[in-house]
Amino acid sequence: MSDIAVAGGQASWRDAAEATSTWRPPDARRVLQLLLAAIWLLDAVLQYQSFMYSKAFPQMLAGTASGNPSAIASAINWNSRLIAHHSVLINTIFATVQLLLALGIAWRPTLRIALAASIAWAVGVWWFGEGLGMVLTPAASPVNGAPGAVIIYALLAVLLWPSDRHAATAPFTAARAVGVHVARAAWLVLWASLAYFALLPGNRTSQGLSGMIGGMASGEPGWLATLDNHAASLLAHQGLAASIVLAIALVVIAVGVYLPSPAARATVVLAIVVAALIWVFGEAFGTILTGGGTDPNSGLLLILLSLAYWPLSRVAAAPPPPAVPAAARETDEEGAPV
Repeated sequence: MSDIAVAGGQASWRDAAEATSTWRPPDARRVLQLLLAAIWLLDAVLQYQSFMYSKAFPQMLAGTASGNPSAIASAINWNSRLIAHHSVLINTIFATVQLLLALGIAWRPTLRIALAASIAWAVGVWWFGEGLGMVLTPAASPVNGAPGAVIIYALLAVLLWPSDRHAATAPFTAARAVGVHVARAAWLVLWASLAYFALLPGNRTSQGLSGMIGGMASGEPGWLATLDNHAASLLAHQGLAASIVLAIALVVIAVGVYLPSPAARATVVLAIVVAALIWVFGEAFGTILTGGGTDPNSGLLLILLSLAYWPLSRVAAAPPPPAVPAAARETDEEGAPV
């Protein structure tokens, strides 16, 4: 009996050791999924701020109705009134939903459910909370967050979906689930739309970009306000030229994903740099340092999206081979030599 117990203990120890030996570090897509979960977690923390439980939060949401078509504006105004009357309950629900999305994406067993839920949640917030990212208004600009950060969450959920239908031919992580043609088309549409927004009449005015960036300094820490004011001074009376340069850079980024790997890699680097500049100077980190920001805005999401398009080698793009179960290995060892 004791021999059986010892043998059983040795088998359990061997199974545990073999299970540990088959652990692999997360691949590129899983790392990006975890980064997406971290941003959702940041959103949840920001949503729990005291500012969000005050009357200022629904008033801020109501401000996105300005300039939108009546159907969009009516939905936003209805939502802001509802939150104003039930701010504690509704804001707690908002924050908790985002927390659950973050945890669900971070935990593999609930990854698919959480990603699907994040798409539905993002579309709802994009409509009722962001006014479709202000893309239907004259104020839309890549510098102030158009087409809306939350719709990029939805796009990332689609591109980082845990499927390897196209992994064998995927030149970058974003193409593993949806295929290279769909992934490239999504990139082209997003960055080309940013170029279009950069050339809207309001952004081409002499003080358009300067005033937009300078306005972000209010309420920010001194060092960030100083950066914003210097950038605004640099762009003073240069709105047309700055808009044209920005639009050209965005067009280059948009088409760069169709270029050969070395050029595509350089384009992704340019996308990261442009997104970082927008995030710092145009969006002031989404105003999260003021105590009134609900999310980090589009700049950080564009950086994460760009990383999903980093060109990969064919080996890196292919899915890892399935692990052989411990029981099967033991049978092999006891049977014919392998």
